[in-house]
Amino acid sequence: MVLAIESPDDSAARQPVHTVYGGAQLFKTETPARLGAHALELIRNYTPDAASFAQCLGLGGGEFAKSVFDRTVAKLEREPVEDFRIDFEDGYGYRSDAEEDGHAQSAAQALARAAAKPGFPPFIGIRIKPFTVALRARASRTLDLFFQALCSETIQLPDNFVVTLPKISVPEQVAELVEILERLELRHGLPPGVLKIELMIETPQAIIDAFGSFGIPRLIEAAGGRCRGLHFGPYDYAASCDIPAAEQRLDHPACDFARNVMQVSSAGRGVSLSDGPSTILPIPRHRTAAGGSLSDDQKAENRAIVHRAMRHHFDLVQRSLANGYYQGWDLHPGQLPTRYAAVYSFFLKSVDPAAARLRNFIDKAAQATLVGDVFDDAATGQGLLNFLLRGVNCGAITAEEAGASGLTIEELRGRSFLKILANRRGE
Repeated sequence: MVLAIESPDDSAARQPVHTVYGGAQLFKTETPARLGAHALELIRNYTPDAASFAQCLGLGGGEFAKSVFDRTVAKLEREPVEDFRIDFEDGYGYRSDAEEDGHAQSAAQALARAAAKPGFPPFIGIRIKPFTVALRARASRTLDLFFQALCSETIQLPDNFVVTLPKISVPEQVAELVEILERLELRHGLPPGVLKIELMIETPQAIIDAFGSFGIPRLIEAAGGRCRGLHFGPYDYAASCDIPAAEQRLDHPACDFARNVMQVSSAGRGVSLSDGPSTILPIPRHRTAAGGSLSDDQKAENRAIVHRAMRHHFDLVQRSLANGYYQGWDLHPGQLPTRYAAVYSFFLKSVDPAAARLRNFIDKAAQATLVGDVFDDAATGQGLLNFLLRGVNCGAITAEEAGASGLTIEELRGRSFLKILANRRGE
């Protein structure tokens, strides 16, 4: 039981609630702030107040809906993007070598300038092309040019920087990336091991390898301690499983299987998990021409399209959270409001009962207790503690709200239910 509760992945470190992917050709110093501005514009145009926002997402009403709305708007104003990935793969497309050379350098220069600005994402990185036979040399050259330009602009790597490797099929691809990163660290005077890796899980071979075993443990091992997280790519995975294009979606049963394997085979290995994106975007069909205006019918159709996409994304994020995936991809600024609303409502609706259950359990300092009709044991106590800490770390709930559990923020960040019990018993 102790090993299960105090596994290596029980870290108090913050995990971003999302990763926003954007093509490297479009990345500018002001990109994160501009995404936040677009997200706020969508709210103003389609859900301008707590009541309309709540109706669109099915939040109900009252103080709960107002709190979710207010916290979402405040987040978009303060820190609209938590994690941004400068993308040289699917979001970048096929371009000439000369173009990608230029964008590798310009993106790195923009990143160096942006890192000093207020509201800069606390997590950042790049996604390179896969290490296939056809694209390995291109991916390696992009990394080389990017770091050459970045390290010539700044002596300090941005916080929480990561390199994302897509379409992994064998551990040797991960090991090759590790060798490249080791050379880059040595060449540019970076601390050994500072360059972390995220692994894109989007091929069947990454789930079940050629030996019929779970592939993920060997992929993590090949990363040599550099692996920070596993990101699920549902559409490439579904296509590789021969699922028809019309049926490729984040909540397809085949994707549920892959996520379940990711979850169980990475447990206790010190890596975080991220779900994939929704490709149904809140983009209105009708646009106003210069000097023109939309008819009432066109405005109504736009509103219906945007609201459907917002609700769809909100429901998918809530589904991911309920299944233990606390991070996901976002592809459009219009998905930022629903990302934060889904995360905040998920934690806010449960903070009071979770805090009460944890407080009762801690106070009795027993192996088990009964609160209402819900039975708690030590593993449940650890789960409640983890839930409250995640809520605080992502900004969904305040330290004061989590404090209704009777724990201090220091005890929460210690993230050990057994140690808290021992301290309360004077052991």
